[in-house]
Amino acid sequence: MVLPIYLYGSEILRKKAEEVDVSNMELKDEIRHLVEDMKETMTKADGVGLAAPQVGKSIRVLVVDGALLGSEDAKLAGFNRAMINPVILEESQQTVEYNEGCLSIPDIHAAVVRPEKIKVSYYDTDFVEHEEILDGFACRMVQHEMSHLDGSLFTDLVAPIRKKMIQSRLNNIRSGKINTFYKTIIK
Repeated sequence: MVLPIYLYGSEILRKKAEEVDVSNMELKDEIRHLVEDMKETMTKADGVGLAAPQVGKSIRVLVVDGALLGSEDAKLAGFNRAMINPVILEESQQTVEYNEGCLSIPDIHAAVVRPEKIKVSYYDTDFVEHEEILDGFACRMVQHEMSHLDGSLFTDLVAPIRKKMIQSRLNNIRSGKINTFYKTIIK
């Protein structure tokens, strides 16, 4: 089911999401269903990542899918993950700047500096734990979505002068003066 995406100005985007109790096996089906809905929502909105707070659930779940970018970067062709309770275990000192955008902040892009490489731990939808080293755009997607789980948006990380330049556009989103081709909500 396609869910509405919460837009900039929604309170849930500023809350730190709660961990999923992966010891509770009865939650598996509920989380799997949410993950499938999130993937469908992300795909319909032409996104490459989505965090649970963006669909109104304040839990530590995210999905990323680099398949659409596989022709540009072969490493992304098979990169499709659902991550439950992701944690960055290590991050590189080297950073890289990239122009980010977000389904919760439509039509705004800005340069953000993030670590070039991370080691992340997470659970899959079977509640099996994984550790993975990520770099390149896969690393960028996961870090962007993990920021959502901590109540942070990419616009929080942009240079102050850029933030001033986009503030009126952010205010327009917050007040509902934005049109998208996907279903949205501000709460």
